[in-house]
Amino acid sequence: MTEVLVSGASVAGTALAYWLGQHGYLVTVVESHPGLRPGGQAIDVRGPALAVLEAMGLLQAAAERKTNIRGSSVVDRDGNELSRDTESTPTGGPIDNPDIELLRDDLVELLYESTLPRTEYLFGDSIASLDNRGPAVDVKFESGSARTYDLVIGADGLHSNVRKLVFGPEDRFIKRLGTHAAIFTVPNFLDLDYWQTWHYGDSTMAGVYSARDNSEARAMLGFMDAELHLDYRDTEAQFAEVERRMDGEGWVRPQLLKYMRTAPDFYFDEMSQIVLDHWSIGRVALVGDAAYCCSPLSGQGTSVALLGAYILAGELKMATGFDGYVDHGRGFINYFKRFHAYVQRTQFLATDNIAGGAPISQEQFDAIVHSITLLKY
Repeated sequence: MTEVLVSGASVAGTALAYWLGQHGYLVTVVESHPGLRPGGQAIDVRGPALAVLEAMGLLQAAAERKTNIRGSSVVDRDGNELSRDTESTPTGGPIDNPDIELLRDDLVELLYESTLPRTEYLFGDSIASLDNRGPAVDVKFESGSARTYDLVIGADGLHSNVRKLVFGPEDRFIKRLGTHAAIFTVPNFLDLDYWQTWHYGDSTMAGVYSARDNSEARAMLGFMDAELHLDYRDTEAQFAEVERRMDGEGWVRPQLLKYMRTAPDFYFDEMSQIVLDHWSIGRVALVGDAAYCCSPLSGQGTSVALLGAYILAGELKMATGFDGYVDHGRGFINYFKRFHAYVQRTQFLATDNIAGGAPISQEQFDAIVHSITLLKY
């Protein structure tokens, strides 16, 4: 039986573990966090990714965890309402559509549970090194253990460790978009009723939206600075920078900054994209943000992760012979060929400034979407 190590237990990693398991692979997932990572913003499952959830039997469960946000308001620095919108929201777009908006950690929990009990999880560990030069991949873990796998898949996000080990330094592939954002859980201190409230200062933005049936809320603080590059691992420097940027900007920022310091799920990063001209080397491949991060600005990151995991697992299945031999090279190449143009167009949504317009026409994109929707592996 083909043994696969997946690095990362977020959307792409857990979805890939599910589909590989369905196709008869023996899957291990290694995750550096002690358990499933909590927190994250409200995310959207859209378009053909809804068909992936349906094929997993998770569409109804995901729909039951929808945020059910009714609308949003914009306020001034004193909290006075300037406008309200009951047709769309900044996080989810149009309210009256078939998309499913839910919290990132709720979706990951559903995906994780769907992989049990056939998937082995190694929480609190990560890949220290790997040898990708032979008929298998020899992996050494930070914990000191060592194992051998037929394939290794990096599903470990924007700052992928697997990508760094196999493809090279992050700076070679990252496209920084100059927008920085912090996201974290706060009490629903504004008593929001399935609602979002936003304030746009002179140089920053702040938003709060209710979550989990109004029992809590998620806060977002953001600013633009194309020259700023903070270490994504230096939380104290991130705290200090967010506090400096938000100082004097008004509304409820002082309260949010106090909650920020004690939030259990504080996340901060620069909105960025990953651009690669191949997603595999030898027996190692990448999926999700590790391979083609679109950035939250695209509104498509979660859907692309679900689709990428489905297609990667499916193309490996199609490259498996009756004798069980997996022609991983063919599977990886076909995964790239089938999905690359879709990824390019989706990344374009976040920037919309590529010279000469979108990488492919809308007609071409619609044809790709149609073909992906019909895929049955």
